[in-house]
Amino acid sequence: MCCVMGYAGHDMTREQFTAYLLRTASRGPDDHRVLETEFGYLGFGRLAIMGVTPEGMQPFERDGSLVVCNGELYGFRPVRAELEAEGYTFRSDSDCEIILPLYEKYGLDMFRHLDAEFAMVLYDARRKWLIAARDPIGIRPLFYGYSDSGAIAFASEAKNLVGLCKKIYPFPIGSYYCNGRFVRYCDIADTPAYNRDDMPTILKNIREKLIAGVEKRLDADTPVGFLLSGGLDSSLVCAIAAKKLGKPIRTFAIGMSGDAIDLKYARQTAEYLGADHTDVIIDKDTVLDSLEEVVAMLGTWDITTIRASVGMYLVCKYIHQHTDIRVLLTGEISDELFGYKYTDYAPSAAAFQAESQKRVRELYMYDVLRADRSISVNSLEARVPFGDLDFVKYVMSIDPARKLNTYGKGKYLLRKAFEGDWLPENILWREKAAFSDAVGHSMVDILKEYAEEKYTDREFAERAGRYTYCRPFTKESLLYRELFEKYYPGQAGMIVDFWMPNKAWPGCDVDDPSARVLKNYGDSGK
Repeated sequence: MCCVMGYAGHDMTREQFTAYLLRTASRGPDDHRVLETEFGYLGFGRLAIMGVTPEGMQPFERDGSLVVCNGELYGFRPVRAELEAEGYTFRSDSDCEIILPLYEKYGLDMFRHLDAEFAMVLYDARRKWLIAARDPIGIRPLFYGYSDSGAIAFASEAKNLVGLCKKIYPFPIGSYYCNGRFVRYCDIADTPAYNRDDMPTILKNIREKLIAGVEKRLDADTPVGFLLSGGLDSSLVCAIAAKKLGKPIRTFAIGMSGDAIDLKYARQTAEYLGADHTDVIIDKDTVLDSLEEVVAMLGTWDITTIRASVGMYLVCKYIHQHTDIRVLLTGEISDELFGYKYTDYAPSAAAFQAESQKRVRELYMYDVLRADRSISVNSLEARVPFGDLDFVKYVMSIDPARKLNTYGKGKYLLRKAFEGDWLPENILWREKAAFSDAVGHSMVDILKEYAEEKYTDREFAERAGRYTYCRPFTKESLLYRELFEKYYPGQAGMIVDFWMPNKAWPGCDVDDPSARVLKNYGDSGK
């Protein structure tokens, strides 16, 4: 990950701007640079992944125009070759150096041409346009706000803008900003019509498009590792990578010392793939000691996001401290495309599709946020193959009637697509366990018990009543909200709601986000 920041004003010093930028120094530990420009300030913190030489340091400049980008532009090498054939020259091997030539070629339509996950700030010196943009899923974070003088600011994380902007907003996904106006260039969840592919074709496309999504994310100039929970999604990513690389991959799993569910399945998968595997073991003290740091890094008060982030943060912390890995591939986004445990209760195919669209459009506030912060705070980069744009567009176009759980097994299409020698049968067809539960049921229980001990019933009622927006409804949710307000005072609106099953559906009117409370949880926790 890297950190980008821009400010369209001159009412602060270079030193003040730099201090805001360096609040997220862990995102870009290798170098940082601040330029004072005719529009204001532009800053960049670098985590060198592609084109690791000094020439790859941003901002990139071309005829006075400037760009900073936290992103990975997949398939950039053939694009760069085409640009070189057209007369463009490059000084580094960085994928992001092609952005300004592409902008010269396509203008604001450039964003539709990118196969990428990105957040960028660009200055068009010829037209005097300040531009910012974000990828269609929001895998790379970007926030904005306005200073007291009315100047707009952009930054990779909300913490860069606390104190500078009275109100901080997530930058809308699949959108660009140009001179005061936001334009949606892509709604990736929109499905004007479903494809008419037969089942064999659907399974073939799912398999081939996911393989392509993994393969392109293996391109890095630094060591790559894999988070392996032992569940279907991360196991498939690892299986594909192991086949494509043809050598042992490095995998990491995390679990509680007493009751970790996933560790044994992660080991089974790793042994099957011939991976170099590491288990990271945590306990009650480790969980509670990390909680405030987790909320501070996340910038959310959502219950399930915080629960799931504890394990992810701690395994990434281990990887940062004990290995030379810089890039991690993860299994996020599969649930939103193929279904959760709770979508088994979808009353119709149309309802399933509407829920899937809603979740894909909101991912940047939940699982994608979790992955980005847990990984980037440890100076690593996340890559998300299930978020591959071509893959997402295709899966969203499948008739949702085929994705309903009428097969007696969730995510049937994804599982069926990878029958064969990809994974052991018991992993391929294993019931899903939510990550926060799979780390160990005791972890969530520890967090709940800690919150219960922190507040009396009277204290809970009084303190929860202070909040009118998304009022805490359990002592655990109050604990998280108060920690959030300590670091992001008055910014709760950055998150739209609690991540919960759709309470309008039968069987889903529950008061906890864990799948454990659903009647169809079954063998998920075994």
